[in-house]
Amino acid sequence: MPLAVTHVILTIIIVDLYRDYFLKNKEHFTLHTVMIAGIGGILPDIDIPLSKLLAVFNYFPGWLQHGGITHTIFFGIIFLIPALYFWKKQDKTKATYFFAITFGILFHIFLDFLLGGGRWEGIMFFWPILDQSYKIHLLQNFGRDIFLSLDAVILLLWLYHEEVKHKISDFI
Repeated sequence: MPLAVTHVILTIIIVDLYRDYFLKNKEHFTLHTVMIAGIGGILPDIDIPLSKLLAVFNYFPGWLQHGGITHTIFFGIIFLIPALYFWKKQDKTKATYFFAITFGILFHIFLDFLLGGGRWEGIMFFWPILDQSYKIHLLQNFGRDIFLSLDAVILLLWLYHEEVKHKISDFI
């Protein structure tokens, strides 16, 4: 299962690459928006601390199991609704924040589906309509250490990109 750092940093990287190379008008799509997308990238795992908190009160809801409701397209759509609302109201900055969160959530789910995460049975993309699970889990046979290595490689590649593109060593 991809670690928290993988979910956050890959979301940030993809959104920042989109911002740097494809977006023409960055007025409403600031670096702050990139950070918010990273928060969205870890948001589906909110089920872990919530279930631990509720366990203190001896409440163990089945719908809050890891890989359950927060790992569905439905959970992403919850944040898409305010995005569309703010877009219609011409508040493009708030709309962009909610679009970024939605992307982060959906990308998290895709990573769990592709690499292994959420539930070992797979991701229930279409819950509550269908409870069918789907998975590819490309890295499940490599053990947990592969995800530690993956985080390090992603971070090093990103730092190299940032040095080449933005000369970040000038800020040290």
